[in-house]
Amino acid sequence: MGANHHGVIVNFPNIEQRLVDIRRHLHQYPELSNEEYETTAFIREQLEQAGIRVSSDYALPTGLIAEVGEPYYAEGPIIALRADIDALPIHEQTGLPYTSKIPGRMHACGHDFHTAAILGAAFLLKEREHELKGTVRFVFQPAEEKAVGAVKMLQAGALEGVRAIYGFHNKPELPTGTIGIKAGPLMAAADGFVIELEGVASHAAVPDASIDPIVTAAHLVTALQSIVSRNINPLESAVISVTKINSGTSWNVIPGKAVLDGTLRTFDEEVRSRIIERFEEIVNGVAAAFRTKATLRWIQGPPPVTNDADLAVAAEKTAKRLGLTVIEPKPSPAGEDFAFYQKEVPGFFAFIGTSGAKEWHHPAFDVDERALPLSASFFAELAASELERLAASQE
Repeated sequence: MGANHHGVIVNFPNIEQRLVDIRRHLHQYPELSNEEYETTAFIREQLEQAGIRVSSDYALPTGLIAEVGEPYYAEGPIIALRADIDALPIHEQTGLPYTSKIPGRMHACGHDFHTAAILGAAFLLKEREHELKGTVRFVFQPAEEKAVGAVKMLQAGALEGVRAIYGFHNKPELPTGTIGIKAGPLMAAADGFVIELEGVASHAAVPDASIDPIVTAAHLVTALQSIVSRNINPLESAVISVTKINSGTSWNVIPGKAVLDGTLRTFDEEVRSRIIERFEEIVNGVAAAFRTKATLRWIQGPPPVTNDADLAVAAEKTAKRLGLTVIEPKPSPAGEDFAFYQKEVPGFFAFIGTSGAKEWHHPAFDVDERALPLSASFFAELAASELERLAASQE
């Protein structure tokens, strides 16, 4: 047993190197959302080698669920730790010796780091299984990048009997040894939209014979920006971005159709609903003004990640007890389907510093692997102490 300079107790033989090896293996063999077959098999192998039981009750093609907890605490509480396991369709440009061996695929969001860290927490908790006042369930979730994995895990029963769930994301701009803990909104609801505008095509020299969808699209891009600036309280946060416009085939033809894609990010469900309502009014109104037919389709993403206040307090106590530097992070406009779990049970999501030079989804993204044992120890200690607290509350 030993302690590193952050005061984190590491009581699993050679855990630092083992977690690095796990993370680097996953990094070399990334798999995209819903294709994580080899990743799932590798996680299962690591768990079974450590004597951790993998549940056979959840029929999932990718992803898995495992548990640690002694039978004589079967009536005790259950809490869950979640890791996402999928990669991105990005060609890696890190130059690392363990760079991705699969062209065009990369762990550019650090899910390899998340998986290794939660495996580490499982190893540490297995070592003290006889002390646990309940059960820790480990949810290794596929398809976070498609924002559908959490829903699949819920449908499979991943949270049956669970009192609380915990997760995290690496944060490149935070230094290693730092953890971001915040009650309330932490990450945004992430919705997509597609607007199809149907007009009437004509020769570009005869615009009066057309109903020009490009003109309508141009006015829409401008008008939609007024929602945040004029319909939302300045103290509330929201983002509307039109990110793609497709229209036309030739320089001398006014096309008959234009398609706009984009995203809406919000941190509050009431604001989200209000913006969607106003968005639809503007799309229909602008289209009518220019005699264009508009069809709006929403691609509903995850709701905002909103941390339970009591769980945040417990997480802060654990982090400080382990010598980690605690900061209150700024909310991120990125989306995270961990929020779907928080709709079902109280949940807490942390940002763990990894001293990265590049942001998420960059082809040169990397993490400081010294944060692996820190993350594993934090979640193991948090899980054990929270089980004890919950068990005491139900006696």
